[in-house]
Amino acid sequence: MRTYKDIEYTLQRSNRKTASIYIERDGQVSVYVPEDLSNAQLEELLESKRKWIYRNQAEWADLNATRVQREYVNGEGFLYLGRTYRLKLVEDQANPLMLKDGLFCLRSNNGAVPDADAVFKEFYREKAIGRIPERVIFFENRMGVESKAVKVMDLKNRWASCSPGGNVNFHWKCMMAPPTVLDYIVVHELAHLIHANHTDAFWNEVDKIMPDYGDRKEWLRANGAGMDL
Repeated sequence: MRTYKDIEYTLQRSNRKTASIYIERDGQVSVYVPEDLSNAQLEELLESKRKWIYRNQAEWADLNATRVQREYVNGEGFLYLGRTYRLKLVEDQANPLMLKDGLFCLRSNNGAVPDADAVFKEFYREKAIGRIPERVIFFENRMGVESKAVKVMDLKNRWASCSPGGNVNFHWKCMMAPPTVLDYIVVHELAHLIHANHTDAFWNEVDKIMPDYGDRKEWLRANGAGMDL
């Protein structure tokens, strides 16, 4: 973690041509700059974006205040593809976790579920592996692009990412979003295969495929804090 005056940020240098600043979902400031950008230029960039950084951090703080603290008890609600399913602890079940009869059925031992976190993460990961690559192929054909690989992983505060080499990565938490929002995340990352940064050209590319992307993006911004365990 680096600090410029009162702004704490992480810095990543690469062979990119432009500099970008992102406010992550936890309020952290991430800065991506070209290899040859001087420290003086970096500080000038941060100073020019100071008000924007403050405003976005305050907005994320408000949104994160609504974060749900879920417990692995009967009746607790868990998201899957935009819907909330209540949890039911069961004793006699072969699989650790099943979505059955409108309930998340979690195997327990006399009410104890010490591995519940890992079990839910694996459920979402498997569902993502089964669904997201198909959506990637669908939109690749429409956008005229081709990714090198599609991976599902824990991306911390990112829903998805696109590497310089053409790999597209998705957080397992994406499976908590409605299908329409999941598609927006896919299109967003594939558009980065055409335009690396969030320029007007980038958003025009998204708009070509998804004219209502603004509504889907807003849903993710407003509800993302609740997409967690």
